[in-house]
Amino acid sequence: MTNLPVSFWRSLIIIVLVALTTLATRAIPFILFPNGKKIPKAVEYLGKVLPPAVIGMLVVYCFKSVSIIESPFGLPEFIAGAVVVLLHLWKRNNLLSIGTGTVLYMVLIQYVFV
Repeated sequence: MTNLPVSFWRSLIIIVLVALTTLATRAIPFILFPNGKKIPKAVEYLGKVLPPAVIGMLVVYCFKSVSIIESPFGLPEFIAGAVVVLLHLWKRNNLLSIGTGTVLYMVLIQYVFV
């Protein structure tokens, strides 16, 4: 299979479709649940349980390939993970804790555990 360049029109169609899909996913909740309309119990339940479930899946994904029997024995991952947890418990700011953990992990694997 060869990698042929995508034509201008095909690229434009892809961009427009992605933009419309993104717009639709942002607008549909406001159309289905306008101000004053009661939100169904199922939607409220999903709003409570999905965020922790997604974070749990991300944690599993991040640690799935960590080897504790080979150097550096998962230390960069566990150090960065511990910093994320501690910082989040302290500040309760997702962006701050995840961003700091990501930067710390990159510094650890690039400069400390080389």
